[in-house]
Amino acid sequence: MSCSSASIDDYAGTNPKLDLAEFFNGKLTAAGVVQDFSGKVTRKFTVTMQADWNDTPQGKQGVINEWFVYDDGEKQTRVWTITDKGNGKYQGTANDILGIAHGEAQGSALRWRYDMILPVDGSEYQVHFDDWMFLVDQNTIINKSDIIKFGLTVAQVTLVISKQS
Repeated sequence: MSCSSASIDDYAGTNPKLDLAEFFNGKLTAAGVVQDFSGKVTRKFTVTMQADWNDTPQGKQGVINEWFVYDDGEKQTRVWTITDKGNGKYQGTANDILGIAHGEAQGSALRWRYDMILPVDGSEYQVHFDDWMFLVDQNTIINKSDIIKFGLTVAQVTLVISKQS
């Protein structure tokens, strides 16, 4: 028996179709959990987001401001700059992302892959994210991320993102 992971192509033709600029526009909120390798929840958090898109010479570009509040009181801010490269391809950068995040959308799903500096208990670790977003309806995305170090999944993040009116 072989192990294989899901492919973005598995979601071609699924609905509703995910358009990042359409969903990530205006105010959004999210709630999530971090689980360690055993599945134990180690952190809970909420996120407030503000997203705006503009046409640029490089393509349609969005800025997504994220303000995280963790259950232990820690606060973090991340600002994503995302460029729609066309044909379901996206590139993104953020303050704690190493290099460029590469995303691909098919149908109702989007897969991001990127390396990140992750602060944990006063130390920083370079990890890889395999990040999936699934559009449930026009107002809801479920986001699941595997955090990978040395080829092993060391943690998972799950969050529900909701558009605000």
